[in-house]
Amino acid sequence: MSEPAITKAPPRVALVVPCYNEEEVLPMTLPVLLDILGKLTERGLAAADSYVLCSNDGSRDRTWDIISRFNDSDPRVKGISLAHNRGHQNALLAGLMRARRDCDVSISLDADLQDSPETIFEMMEMYHAGYDIVYGVRSDRSSDTWFKRVTAHGFYRFQRAMGLETVFDHADFRLLDRRALDCLSEYDESNLFLRGIMPHIGLKWTTVTYRRSPRCAGESKYPLKAMLSLSIDGITSFTAKPMRLIFLTGLVMLLADIGVGIWVFTAHWLGQTISGWSSLMLSLWFLGSLVLIALGIIGEYIGKIFVEVKHRPRFHVAEETKN
Repeated sequence: MSEPAITKAPPRVALVVPCYNEEEVLPMTLPVLLDILGKLTERGLAAADSYVLCSNDGSRDRTWDIISRFNDSDPRVKGISLAHNRGHQNALLAGLMRARRDCDVSISLDADLQDSPETIFEMMEMYHAGYDIVYGVRSDRSSDTWFKRVTAHGFYRFQRAMGLETVFDHADFRLLDRRALDCLSEYDESNLFLRGIMPHIGLKWTTVTYRRSPRCAGESKYPLKAMLSLSIDGITSFTAKPMRLIFLTGLVMLLADIGVGIWVFTAHWLGQTISGWSSLMLSLWFLGSLVLIALGIIGEYIGKIFVEVKHRPRFHVAEETKN
């Protein structure tokens, strides 16, 4: 791919890295990212005062100590530490909003180096070509287990079927320029699903593809339970389609009940009725399940409303690095 002509002055870039219990991986990650910043500066793609911003999500290990130690030796490593654990999406948003104060471009990526740092060069080239948002999209999932691959693709398809607009095979590896960060700051919801918010921002966007690498150390912070929770949050935060499906199911059941009612009355008047305990119990259990599922989905939306109307702060920053 030929490099586009650079027509903008080198921007100040912030590499935003949400961190939760990453003491094993950060000593390997930060030198790699600092080297990337140096190469970006050499190529004229980024300003010399660009930096790495670690957003510590209330880690219980030595993550914050490592960030502080790197900051003491190299001011290009900066950090904020949330007062307590608020989840990956809030930690990422906190880092992006801190970077928004003094950067021209932010690039968010995970601390485990699975999001290929080399792809950052291509992202910056797309920025200089005039794009406001650049999504990092996985070219394949051959490094995943069969179960992980099937469930991940299943989540994306289910989200689309429910009316949620997302970028397929994109997580949170993305470039946002200042204009996109300003737009993001206007979204005040407490139930964050950044992958769903980004397509709503619009602006000029593109994608770059990369191969996801194995985690260099430590354990994944996104097991199946967390993925499922994130998917449910995304669907219930952006679309009312599940509630419409309940309504349509109710209409279908109503039509079926009318048909059954006609049959029952006909059989009664013809004297063909037979007492049937099994059919009665099966019907009760089936309808009871539908009612419980419907109440559960409606409860998700009521819960979201309950949290949103409180307007509580999404996070508090307890500490910030000195340099």
